Amino acid sequence: MAKADKKDKEKDAGDAPKKKGVKLKLIIGAVLLLGAGAGGAYGAFAAGLIGQAEGEAEPDLPKFVLKGEDDPYAPAGGAAAKDAAPVVHGEGGSEYRTSYYSFEDSFTSNLQNSPALIQVDLAASTRRDGRVLQWVKQHELAIRSAMLVQLAATPEHDIFTVEGKQALSDRLAAAINTVLEEQEGFGGIEAVHFESFLVQ
Repeated sequence: MAKADKKDKEKDAGDAPKKKGVKLKLIIGAVLLLGAGAGGAYGAFAAGLIGQAEGEAEPDLPKFVLKGEDDPYAPAGGAAAKDAAPVVHGEGGSEYRTSYYSFEDSFTSNLQNSPALIQVDLAASTRRDGRVLQWVKQHELAIRSAMLVQLAATPEHDIFTVEGKQALSDRLAAAINTVLEEQEGFGGIEAVHFESFLVQ
């Protein structure tokens, strides 16, 4: 009987390392599965597949409007618009249609460190839906003020070069977008265009 007990103890002693190895493998496997699951969950959350409450949607920001597509926020046209032929877009160029907003009044300002005056007629453009131009119209007073500041900050020598005029146009577009972002949370103006340009 003593020999049988001794053999059982030797057998148990030999099985102990095997049992520890199996337990270690199970623990490592469980940790790896948990890590993979957490990584997959994070990936799904980051992709927006999970984590959004029902009824909670992404912000409703102005979207690009394709050529030929109806703009649900387009301004209502008058009698002249009813009689006009529909716009036919070309097949080349941008896939999005461009809308313009012309400021009714001219902008007149002095130039930086100069007795010269600049007078410009301006328009802004966007490829986004009509909300952007509605916001430009609604906040025109603040936008005009910001644009006049940019005109007054322009050195006289800059306005006589193509590069200087382009830089001014870019600064004016940024000024409009800054006002729109402050007021509406979104800019959307892509360019400012000169309709007339006079320096005296």
